[in-house]
Amino acid sequence: MSDTIKVVICSGTACYVMGASDILLLEEELPASLRERVQIEGCTCLGYCKDSGRGKAPFVEIDGVVMSSATLPKVIARIRELADA
Repeated sequence: MSDTIKVVICSGTACYVMGASDILLLEEELPASLRERVQIEGCTCLGYCKDSGRGKAPFVEIDGVVMSSATLPKVIARIRELADA
């Protein structure tokens, strides 16, 4: 099991407008103690907005698990949970 937490932020139009623009600042907002453990990637579109069963934009994948209606605080909270596990 890797100690790296992979975060993929959708920056497609719907996600970007619904708040992914804030989430893209994740690296700047992460506590210094977590920065080395998190790998952050942007993605032009994860495609989840096409499936209403997945929830609402913006979408973020954290270690392969989809988070819908993502916000910067929710993403940071999930990263902290994974880091403490």
